Amino acid sequence: MALTIAGRELRTMFLSPLAWSILAVIQIILAYMFLAQIDWFLMMQPRMAGMEDAPGVTDLIVAPLFGNAGVILLLVTPLLTMRLISEERRNRTLSLLFTAPVSMTEIVLGKYLGVFGFLMIMVVMIALMPLSLLAGGGLDGGKLAACVLGLVLLLGGFAALGLYISALANQPTVAAVSTFGALLLLWIVDWSGNAVQSASGALEYVSMLRHYENLLKGLVNTSDLIYFVLFIATFLVLSVHRLDNDRLQQ
Repeated sequence: MALTIAGRELRTMFLSPLAWSILAVIQIILAYMFLAQIDWFLMMQPRMAGMEDAPGVTDLIVAPLFGNAGVILLLVTPLLTMRLISEERRNRTLSLLFTAPVSMTEIVLGKYLGVFGFLMIMVVMIALMPLSLLAGGGLDGGKLAACVLGLVLLLGGFAALGLYISALANQPTVAAVSTFGALLLLWIVDWSGNAVQSASGALEYVSMLRHYENLLKGLVNTSDLIYFVLFIATFLVLSVHRLDNDRLQQ
């Protein structure tokens, strides 16, 4: 049943011009950044020719592309998740979901998988850009896979947090602004610590950016994977509890 709900959510997104606009704008912006990075790499290539252990195409083009994608999608994901549940509450159709023969877990998973599926379409479109470099040279397949994995996990976390805040809010606009604020806080939470060279280990672990940066470097650590899995699971569970409370109050 969760997959049925996910399919309906995904179809609903593509019936909206917002989804097509987001896909087009993101692809154009990232394609421009990608081509600019290629130009910079070609300019720097003669200088790096004599360097030992010089960084390659994957380090100087692919990793920055995925880094830029993470920042841009931090801005965009709240627009996709804002309506997941808050719109149901605003339109007073949430009670219809509660009376349907499905559990709160299936509802949450269905809505999550719907928006996550849309985000995975973006990941595929982004990954096609570095793959096009194979026509003119080689790539570090391991680092590319780590970058893709990092973006998948990052967007999974974005979607889970956005879904939970959408379950809390009564208006999609409030959900979007709150989600963006929460994601931005988790992105920069340890910046103040770095400024005084006394960053707390706890703040570094909470920061999504630190874990994402490790994956962009090709370092696939168990601690980073566990962080994202726990992050996603935590907010999905919180979303289920929120809907259960709403159902009991009706």
